[in-house]
Amino acid sequence: MTSEVQAFEAHATDADLDDLRARLATARLPEAETVPRWGQGVPLADLIEVVDYWRTGYDWRWFEKRLDRIGQFRTTIDGLGIHFLHRRSTRADATPLVLTHGWPGSIAEFVDVVDELAEPADPDTPACHVVVPSLPGFGYSDKPATTGWGTEKIAAAWVELMGRLGYDRFAAHGGDWGGNITTVLGGRFPEHVLGIHTTFAEGPPGLTTEGLTPAEREWTEETHDFWHHRAAYAKQQATRPQTIGYSLVDSPVGLLAWILDKFAEWSDTEDSPFETISRDRILDDVTLYWLTRTGASSARIYYESHNSLDPELRVDVPAAITVYPRDIEKYPRPWAQERYRRIVRWRSPEAGGHFPSLEVPGYFVKDLQEGLAAVRQAV
Repeated sequence: MTSEVQAFEAHATDADLDDLRARLATARLPEAETVPRWGQGVPLADLIEVVDYWRTGYDWRWFEKRLDRIGQFRTTIDGLGIHFLHRRSTRADATPLVLTHGWPGSIAEFVDVVDELAEPADPDTPACHVVVPSLPGFGYSDKPATTGWGTEKIAAAWVELMGRLGYDRFAAHGGDWGGNITTVLGGRFPEHVLGIHTTFAEGPPGLTTEGLTPAEREWTEETHDFWHHRAAYAKQQATRPQTIGYSLVDSPVGLLAWILDKFAEWSDTEDSPFETISRDRILDDVTLYWLTRTGASSARIYYESHNSLDPELRVDVPAAITVYPRDIEKYPRPWAQERYRRIVRWRSPEAGGHFPSLEVPGYFVKDLQEGLAAVRQAV
């Protein structure tokens, strides 16, 4: 640790929490959907139930205390304040690990897995010094006031951040935007990155489906369908983040619906995301967006980086890749290995979606630990 890194505590004012409850109590809601359940988005009945619990039963202070117990810090990189969690292991053989979230996720995705990663119950399981940064414009990180904070710059900032913590060499994990950033880390900074574990392994563009198995072809068809029929949110945030941002910052119900829709559609469930993720964990995430007023600033990562992964980028550090069955983008191994040229472990579990650390936390931790062990063995 250096003087450039300062301790940080999360504490919303009582006035902000009272204002949230007041807005929830006076929310103006539309009529019910005209098709069954989630066919037009979040069902009115489901939203009313969650809004009522958010107003009367949810405990934000518990989440603040949880963040403080892990350890929160901030540092300034390239003029922008970056917030992060940092949990050092007591194990001398621990591997530094940076975990990067995406959208509509946040550091809340990893709060329940940090301790087991840092202090695994089995002494033979690899331990980690865990660092969980908030992306620029997310959570308690600063909001960029100019353009330029895309995934390439964020990856370079993570190298600087880890160096300030004394971790010149480290492993990296991520999914969604975090997977994109993790890919950039492995491809651009091999001298600092021991290896990567990712749930998002995007192959280069223009690859053929010839030679793929039927199951692999189905993956490509599902990914194609997602981007052509279910990705309007991404186009909106990539082209007009300011416009949607007014609603996301001004209306807690609007913010909740915008995010809850993705937890529902992208989770491995039959109907509701609450089949696998508790209301409290989703509301931790949504409330963090609300209290930090980051609905617009977080959306701008799409404006900065949508479809921006360098098609020529190749990752030659060891890579462990896990593709969950209900994730929104699934690339078959023959496509992935065109970019990730040292895949040391590949897994396709039977359950899980876009938010595995929340949906299947036990499997997620074990898979990440085994992936890191494979990476370390290959270094």
